[in-house]
Amino acid sequence: MSAPRFILIETSHAGNVGAAARALKVMGFDDLVLVAPRWPNVLRREETIQRASGANDVLEQCRIVATLDEALDGITHLCATAMTPRDFGPPTHAPRPYLESLARSFQTQSQARVAFLFGSERFGMKNEDVYRCHACLSIPTNPRFGSLNISAAVQLLAYEWRLALGGFVADGANGAPAPSAELPALADAASVQGALEHWQRALVALDYLDPQAPKKLMPRLQQLLNRAQLREEEIHILRGIAKKILQNQGA
Repeated sequence: MSAPRFILIETSHAGNVGAAARALKVMGFDDLVLVAPRWPNVLRREETIQRASGANDVLEQCRIVATLDEALDGITHLCATAMTPRDFGPPTHAPRPYLESLARSFQTQSQARVAFLFGSERFGMKNEDVYRCHACLSIPTNPRFGSLNISAAVQLLAYEWRLALGGFVADGANGAPAPSAELPALADAASVQGALEHWQRALVALDYLDPQAPKKLMPRLQQLLNRAQLREEEIHILRGIAKKILQNQGA
């Protein structure tokens, strides 16, 4: 099981980046990615370094990318964060039971990798980003005051994932038990997205999808593929079908 990735989308406060780096280092994690942060030089800003409080190594290897797609390389399972459930999108869970179950399922998947997504401090997560996720994690809070600083949310989910892995124990860097029989590798987020885009073109060619009024067909298909936990060979099958449709339609 690979280490988790923590992705901050359009972060607006430099100090939160430093505090998130500190939170990850405390829990033994170091894969931090920033998507289109407000400050291009955020990793060098004084407030960032001060709030990191010695987690400079996490900042040094932190990546800044322009799009969420770039942040998801190698990721097979995406968890969004949100205060309240949404009318549409992936199912919402409390972090602890969900992550405990996820960690158990990962024991037979050495290449499985989870990413935790955090939205902008000002706007939260965009619907289109939430739709791409397998689950939405909602941290239980005071119903009268549920505002949680993003770095605090990072700390809580990093702790919950470390706990799900067994804490800090001697039998592995991630605190996870040794995997049993290896299953075929799960398709990563990029492969799933590629298949979805291929099917979108095929459905348009069949006149099943109206690109001018798509409604929620593609997000619903995204959720279907996420629930299926597809393997790479299954992605190839789906894309082969889409390719044949497009050939037959002359598209």
